[in-house]
Amino acid sequence: MSDDVLRIRTPIGIKYQYSAGPRVSSHLHGLMDGRFVGKRCPTCHLVYMPPRNGTCAKCGCLLGEDVEVGQRGTITTFCIVNVPFLGQTIKIPYVAATILLDGADMGMSHLIQEVEAADVRMGMRVEPVWRPRDEWQPSMENVLYFRPTGEPDAAFESYAGQL
Repeated sequence: MSDDVLRIRTPIGIKYQYSAGPRVSSHLHGLMDGRFVGKRCPTCHLVYMPPRNGTCAKCGCLLGEDVEVGQRGTITTFCIVNVPFLGQTIKIPYVAATILLDGADMGMSHLIQEVEAADVRMGMRVEPVWRPRDEWQPSMENVLYFRPTGEPDAAFESYAGQL
């Protein structure tokens, strides 16, 4: 019999510190005020929300001015999740969607709640549900999820370019 170690089980972790940089900092400060702040490309005028650190994907220019976008948005695409995972805290089925906030030109991903998964649809208008203000940090985690507004669905033409 060999004394070689064949396997070892030990907890591991990686500690890191994220530096938002100048292009994303205004977005994070906006979240602390309950606002969504994106960045506009100075050349093609696309509004990125959430903003990127760096350049416009379309024309390669450094992103420029801050742009406050709307609280409400439109579901452009979505996925109904039926597969459980370890540590899951949300009841399945649940919906993960791409949401195009009013005034933005790029969609962002978030959860959709307060509606049956089977009733979620492209074009559905949604709004954020925020954590209690005393729990806010400079993070998108301030938004627990999005829920339907009850407004009529957006016309397909208004988000067709986002698919």
